[in-house]
Amino acid sequence: MSPFIRSFHRWTSIAFTLGVVTYMVVMTRGAPPWWVGLFALVPLILLLVTGLYLFFLPYVRRLRSGPA
Repeated sequence: MSPFIRSFHRWTSIAFTLGVVTYMVVMTRGAPPWWVGLFALVPLILLLVTGLYLFFLPYVRRLRSGPA
């Protein structure tokens, strides 16, 4: 499961970068519609969830393995 999450996290970071660049390009043409911000917001939320999972994964594994 962890390799899938890592790969998903990497690809989501690419989607987030493209969403931010798209938002910046649209902003140069005036005030963007509200939904254009979702291009960056949705991947950002997914990055938060997967990043927290990957951050806490070593601690959870250490707790499950028992005392050292």
